[in-house]
Amino acid sequence: MPTKLSLSTLDDLSDKVARPNYAREDLSAGIVHIGVGNFHRAHQAVYLDRLFSTGCDHDWAIIGAGIMPGDAAMRERLAAQDYLTTVVEQSADVEAACVTGPMIDFLPVGDTGAIIDALCRPEIRIASLTITEGGYFVDAGTGHFDPGHPAIVADVVAGDRPGTVFGVLVTALRIRRERDIPPFTVMSCDNLPHNGRVCFEAVTGLARLIDPELADWIVENVAFPNGMVDRITPATGERERRITSENFGISDGWPVFCEDFIQWVLEDKFTMGRPALEAVGVQFVPDVTPYEMMKIRILNGGHAVIAYPAGLLDIHFVHEAMEDPLIAAFLDKIEADEIIPQVPPVPDTDLDGYYRIIRTRFANPKIGDTVRRLCLDGSNRQPKFIIPTIRDRIAEGRDVRGLALGSALWCRYCHGETESGAVIAPNDPNWDRLVAAARAARTDPAAWLAMDDIYGSLGQSAPFRDEFSRAVRALWADGTRAVLESYVKGIW
Repeated sequence: MPTKLSLSTLDDLSDKVARPNYAREDLSAGIVHIGVGNFHRAHQAVYLDRLFSTGCDHDWAIIGAGIMPGDAAMRERLAAQDYLTTVVEQSADVEAACVTGPMIDFLPVGDTGAIIDALCRPEIRIASLTITEGGYFVDAGTGHFDPGHPAIVADVVAGDRPGTVFGVLVTALRIRRERDIPPFTVMSCDNLPHNGRVCFEAVTGLARLIDPELADWIVENVAFPNGMVDRITPATGERERRITSENFGISDGWPVFCEDFIQWVLEDKFTMGRPALEAVGVQFVPDVTPYEMMKIRILNGGHAVIAYPAGLLDIHFVHEAMEDPLIAAFLDKIEADEIIPQVPPVPDTDLDGYYRIIRTRFANPKIGDTVRRLCLDGSNRQPKFIIPTIRDRIAEGRDVRGLALGSALWCRYCHGETESGAVIAPNDPNWDRLVAAARAARTDPAAWLAMDDIYGSLGQSAPFRDEFSRAVRALWADGTRAVLESYVKGIW
């Protein structure tokens, strides 16, 4: 019979399960984290748990918060187990579980007043975020904050009860300023380029619409460090709950499974100090740009490369895609020929060696990462992970044949059926629009590239347009495997 996870049952867990060696009553809050999903609990929370286990910085515990209605289920499950989480780390050969406990509270979901009150507490020195790549109100056409988004327009007149995370942050910073409380650092932990800068634009952009003087104060006084975060963390389902129960004897309402690899590179720019995370492996640097470009282009771009051919071929798990020699060779060729050459040098890093590590991580059979998760939200991910590399290559007069084929595979996937005829369930916030464009592109490939919010001026680039159109027509005429084989053999 598995043991239900709670503070009172920690001593009842199996000896093979690591658990906190610090007491909950010894912790006090220093961070409000908005967006408590699997990645946060497998990444930032794990680093803090490791730091607390050294006996240090117990005044940096986490208060969880959520803005979106979907966060309520997570809060309910975590509250029922005293905000503890079972983290199962899996490599190809080893599986290990630990219970982490750096979260000491989780505010009522959607109660922005309660979140603002917590953020105004003087002991809160960091507001951190994982709100997904698409949660920053970025205009894809300009690459900058969109002040005309309806949710932002609503927050301008919402007063002290805003509806967005940025409205919450602006309101809390205004109140702290009025009360002469130093401002917290705003730390994005989302997987997007220059996440601190993107967050800065959203916070200051909204503040400027409400009170330009407040916006100037935020610019002068609030830190927004950029950071590169990395850990493959699939969604939790019954498979993960069953393994947690059967292999480790724990009944956890929402365990987190992840690979054993973890990385966090962070700019050392904080308004009111920070926990000593360097003691547990976080790398603090003056400029995170080289690291994030390496990761976003090689890893996230690589995920995008294998996702859509695997999805079209009805492959379920990512490691199964890597076991397919044709998909693995497709990834190797695009990385070597088109992606890695566009990544600038990274301090003390061999880019080819980094890719070899990435490839091993993709092939991890234990992690259970799904192809569908990689295919998710392409309309937000492609402009961040793939299109910048294409733009750079076009600007330098370089070939984009492989990346254009990758874009064509995404287009073909969004037609809504795999090659076997299986229906692809909606897998993007803009799914209906993508399906319509993909179906039009079957006979007129330019219809796909006309989505200016995704492609911008790249859709009018003749070298890219021609390669993309050729790839779309070939996929419909010959099928995914035949086109991949031609590309890999160099006859495409």
